[in-house]
Amino acid sequence: MARMWLMKSEPDAYSWDDLVAEGEGTWDGVRNHRAANNLRAMQVGDQAFFYHSNIGLEIVGIVTISVSGLTDPTDPEGKWAAVKVKPLRKLAKPVTLKQIKALPELADMELVRLSRLSVAEVRPEEWKKILSLSE
Repeated sequence: MARMWLMKSEPDAYSWDDLVAEGEGTWDGVRNHRAANNLRAMQVGDQAFFYHSNIGLEIVGIVTISVSGLTDPTDPEGKWAAVKVKPLRKLAKPVTLKQIKALPELADMELVRLSRLSVAEVRPEEWKKILSLSE
């Protein structure tokens, strides 16, 4: 069964629009062990929320993992993981971190509990709730 994720990017460095313009992007530069383990666990076909961090603080779209199991091309030692992603769809309306934090049923989300984690797992019930907020 496919898993769901949340991937953070600073929009001034790499935004949803940048990914859409590219068509497929490499998710690299992750230097946190837990986030890297999440990248290693991803499989082709898994989906992830695309989250604008720092500026915006909101989920703006959904990506699909198009290539998994890569070694990060920005890592000269070859220790860190990467994946390729393709844009699936933009959310009808962004879901803000403030909205997410306001809901008790999302209090255990990795996005909330581990706020510095750049690649987090999303449980199915969390995924559904966020999708409902985006409509």
